[in-house]
Order: sequence, then structure tokens, then C-alpha cells
Amino acid sequence: MSKLKIAVQKSGRLYDDSMKILNDVGISIDNGKDQLKASAKNFPLEVFYLRNGDIPQYLKDGVVDAAIIGENILTEKGGNINVIEKLGFSTCKVSIAVPRSFKYKNITDLEGKRIATSYPNTVKDFLDKNNINAQLHIINGSVEIAPNIGLADAIVDIVSSGSTLFKNNLKEVEVLLRSEAVLAASPMISAKNEAILKKLQFRFQSVLKGRQSKYVLLNAPNDKLDKIISVLPGMRSPTVLPLAQEGWSSIHSVINKNEFWEVIDELKANGAEGILVCPIENMVI
Repeated sequence: MSKLKIAVQKSGRLYDDSMKILNDVGISIDNGKDQLKASAKNFPLEVFYLRNGDIPQYLKDGVVDAAIIGENILTEKGGNINVIEKLGFSTCKVSIAVPRSFKYKNITDLEGKRIATSYPNTVKDFLDKNNINAQLHIINGSVEIAPNIGLADAIVDIVSSGSTLFKNNLKEVEVLLRSEAVLAASPMISAKNEAILKKLQFRFQSVLKGRQSKYVLLNAPNDKLDKIISVLPGMRSPTVLPLAQEGWSSIHSVINKNEFWEVIDELKANGAEGILVCPIENMVI
């Protein structure tokens, strides 16, 4: 039986988040410590544990069929690799940072400056689009120390919380790219494995929709049903069931997590009572 070969980062936050979503879609992987490859027990899938920076080449060469990879790495090294699903976790930025003493006003202040980075292609594209000439120093690791040792005037690196920049007396001044984990496919994937990948993508979509939603149950007097229903979007429309108490109904619906508290405030203002909120594991639409 054909198996989909998928690459994930072998360690770090992206590894943890990748294994979590695979677990959340019901895929059981028997991965012992320090294994480079493991098979799923209940899905036609093989997982390859690789360095994040090596994954784009494995995709290009068809060694793996798909990957869960940082969008920033794919932009830097991916070429013609297709992103088929954004996954919403392991978010970060690729940003320009300069010493806090640098009186930065706009991108033209980088003209003629030295920039240290491990993202030369991303930086070059950005500078070319803005007609800026700068000298690039390619560094793998510890980019943030470059200005402190006199190697560069600025850096381009990943920024998550900004604490590393602060510790190194740097400030973020431009965002080149906002990144998150993505599901990417090899241009050499076979038709059989592409069909398996679509099944995996469907499972991912169901979990991601569930993560972005809350299930809400509430009681409402019948004379206020129309107002309350107008507040609730639902998947198609809210479910309304009569309560044992005459003149009252129970309403069931789904709320987007990002709009949750605003909707709850409106529901209360319109007479909703006994509001219960539950997490959703999956949403199959």
C-alpha cells in the first residue's frame, strides 16, 4: 500500500506543534527517541524527522511528498513548492532590527549599510523591491550579536516575542514577512500520494476550524428568539429546541473564538440566560 512521506522539524516548537496536530487528527505515530523515520499505525503515513532548513530540498527532490514547515523557510529556500494549507501555529516574523542607538526613520536609512542575516534571499528580494543597496553578511545562528561585535549595522532574523532583540540592545524596525507553519507539497508527488495528502489536509482543516470556534448553548424566552438568533451566525443556522418550561427555548450554535466575548455580551443584553460554552475538537463542514 502506498504511504505518504511527510517531513517535520526534528526538534523545537515546530516539532511539538506538528506532532500535536497529527495526534489531534487521530494519527498514531510510533516514534521512538532519536528516530529519523517513523510510520503511523492507523494511516498510510511515514514521518521523516529533518532539520527545518533541509526540508525544502527534500521536497524539491521528491524524497518526501509533503512537509509541515515554517513559511519563512519555504519563502527563503522553497522555490516552486506549493503551500496547500496554512496551519495557524508556530507564528513568527522575519524582521529587520537595528541597535537602539540607531536613529532609524525609514528603509532608506539602510542604504549602504551592512546587514547580517541567515535569510539572504528574503532580504535581497525586499531590498531590491525598495531600491536599497546594502551589503549582506550571511550568518547561520547568533545573528543578533553581529552589530555588537562590529560585523553589521543591522540584522534580519526571526522575531517571536522580541526578548532576544531586547537582550542584545536591538529594536525591530521593519517586518519583511509574517510566518506560520504550513502544509506544503512536493512538485513530484505521485497521484496516489496526492490523494492521501488531500485526506490529511481535510482532517487538518476540520481540526483548525474546531480550534477557531466555540460551541455555545443557552436558554432564551421565546419572545426574544429573533433578536438572539440574529446575533448567532452558526454553521448554517442555530438549532432551537423547546424547553420543558413553557415560553422558553434552548439555542445551540457555534461562535468564532476571535469574536467570542463580543457575541456573549450581545446575547446577554438580548435576554439570553444559562449560557454554556464548550470547546470543539473538529468541525466537518
